[in-house]
This record gives sequence, C-alpha cells and structure tokens, in this order.
Amino acid sequence: MKIKKLIIPKSKFNINLKFYFFLKYLVKVKLSDNQSSDFFKICILNNNSQYKICVEKLLELTESNLKNGTEKQNSLFEILNEINSKIDLELFIFSLNLYMIKDLLLQEAKLKDLLDISKLNDLDPLSLKYDKITLYSPYSTRVNGALLSLIFFDKLENKETNFITKDAENFVKNLSKSAIELKNKDLEPNQIFMLMFSESINQSIISDSGSNYENRILSVLTSIGINENKIKKTHDKNDKSTEFDFFFELNNKTYGIGAKRTLRERYKQFIKTAQMSKIDIMIEITLGLDLNEEKAKSILNHGIYIFVSDEIYQSRKFLQKMKNVFSTKNLTLKTLKKLK
Repeated sequence: MKIKKLIIPKSKFNINLKFYFFLKYLVKVKLSDNQSSDFFKICILNNNSQYKICVEKLLELTESNLKNGTEKQNSLFEILNEINSKIDLELFIFSLNLYMIKDLLLQEAKLKDLLDISKLNDLDPLSLKYDKITLYSPYSTRVNGALLSLIFFDKLENKETNFITKDAENFVKNLSKSAIELKNKDLEPNQIFMLMFSESINQSIISDSGSNYENRILSVLTSIGINENKIKKTHDKNDKSTEFDFFFELNNKTYGIGAKRTLRERYKQFIKTAQMSKIDIMIEITLGLDLNEEKAKSILNHGIYIFVSDEIYQSRKFLQKMKNVFSTKNLTLKTLKKLK
C-alpha cells in the first residue's frame, strides 16, 4: 500500500514558523511582568493603527527602557524586525499574551507532581511505591502540561471562559477571539505552543532516578545512626574498576555498598571485586525488579549480601528462603552489625 505524499502548504508552514519564532524569542528575552505589560499596553493603544506605527512605538520602548547593546535589547529588536504585516503583529500580540500566562500553565502542570511528591513523606524511601513516584515525576509534569495545553486551547477555540477568574475573563475572551481568527488563517496554536511549552517544562524538571536512589539510601543509612561524614564514595583498593557508592566503617569492620535500582549486568563487576577485595562486608542494595533466582545465587555465592525492596522480597518466595537476602525494611544498624 502506497502512502499518500504529505504536503504542508507554504503559507501554513510560514505562519506557524513565525508564531514559534515569536514564542521562542520572548522566552529567550525573559521579559519581566512590567516589561510585558508595557509592551502589551502599546499594542492595545495602537491596535487600530497601521502595524508600522505600533512597531515604531515598540522599538522606541525597547530603546528607552533597555540598555543599548544588551542581549535582551538585541533579541527584542530581532523580534520586532520580523513584524512585517498586520498578521505578523496579530501573531506577536497573541504570542505575548501566551508568554504572559505561560508560567501560570507551567505551575498548574507541576501541581500534580507536587501533590504526588507530598505523598512520599509517608512511604519507605526504598520501597517500589516511593520509587515509582520519583521515577514518574518528570513524565507526570510533561504529560500534565501537554493535556493542560490541549484543554486550554480547546476552551479558547470554543469561547469558554468559565475556567478562569472573573477578573481575567475579558483577557481570556480577547485571547479566545485571537486564537479563533488566527486558526482560520492556518495557525495551529496548540501544537506550536506545546513545542515551546514542553521545552520550558523540560528546563524546569530533572530526571534523576539514579542519583535519587542513592540519595534515598544515604538518608536511610544516616537515619539508622551512621555518621554521614564517615560515609564516602570510593573505588575498591584492589579493583579500581569497581566503585562503592557507600563506604564506611562500623565496629572495626569495613562496609562497601553498591546501590543500583536495577542490576542488569553490573552485578558481575561486584562479584569480580568480591573475589579480589579485602573489604569485610560487601552489600548490594537494589529494588530487585530484575533479580531472579540465578542472579541472586551468583551474588550470594561470592559472599555478597543483598537487600531488596520489601515489595519484591515479599512477592518472591525464593528470596525469603535464601540466607543473606534481606528486605530493605531490615536495613538497620542491628542487621549491619550482625553481618560477618
């Protein structure tokens, strides 16, 4: 079956490209609330004038309010130089409006993530449930942002204003009118806005599940009474290829801990180190998602202790039958001192 050739009309491409340019550069410029408001006022006052008059007023404002030669001023000049028609001015004003409410949408997008994170206070830091919330955190914000953007533009195009405060109703009505008019001129406001909006979301969040897991283990170690200042990250003296995520001394014994959410093939390196190292106690802490019976036996056969999340430990009977495999709920000072 032959796929029909996809064609985007040049006029449609151009209006959406310019819209994206305006949005991107406004974000790059980082106008303050007052600066955005001043620009908006000039656009409103000169809305019925020829577009060139409005651009001249905006240029004057840029020259008088910003230091000459600064990156911010130069970027604004680049934006204003791209306003070459009435439609361009409409696009710029629409972009400015969206820029002014972008942060509100961004905070709304992050709210669900914030509510989820607030649940962590009641969870075991080394549990699967805790891990799932932290793992999904950046994706939750992105997905929520995409869906909020879709809902927002749907409401604009349907002239719905009941989703915002009464004071802002006129602002949203005008924004709705612009969105409809520009869409009739081939603008795809939601799709193009989401390009910029998703970039803003990505800059505001960090996906750090790996380092996050290590931080959680550190918090558990310190909470059970191990002095954080005595814990360090170091390479094994006899096997420099292995790095202990946590190394400390307890009751005249040395402890080396490898901390990985998932083992994959990395556990083999730890086994190799166990054969060469003179460290007293070696421990592998993992969620246990990919810990099968064969891997567990291989690790245990080399004198390495295993701690896995309680959910995995309780769900896999073979782990409960194995000596030297523990639930992370038993990661206590008492347990550590008993290890030989």
